[in-house]
Amino acid sequence: MPRSVNSVAKRARRKKILKQAKGYFGRRKNVYTVAKNAVEKAMSYSYRDRKNNKRNFRGLWIQRINAGARQHGMSYSQFMGKVKANNIELNRKVLADLAMNHPDAFKAVVDKVK
Repeated sequence: MPRSVNSVAKRARRKKILKQAKGYFGRRKNVYTVAKNAVEKAMSYSYRDRKNNKRNFRGLWIQRINAGARQHGMSYSQFMGKVKANNIELNRKVLADLAMNHPDAFKAVVDKVK
């Protein structure tokens, strides 16, 4: 029986990798073996950084809440402790947005917890 090779699937697999490598520099964009390594590395970075993105945003929200709370004479930890104690159901994302874009609303929250 003759040897069977599935060239269609092989070509499709390579085209898929090279399409993902579009925009890369040098041989990374048009040599399959180099592109495959570059795309694999890029995918692992993107997976990792989707997690890190959440971490970075939480840190940013904390900085913004801290800045807003200190304008009203409280530290971040005091403010968040009192927010939890008063059963205010606002998360850090919302509190940071209030501190940044709606200072009067944030002041109202601070006055409520004091």
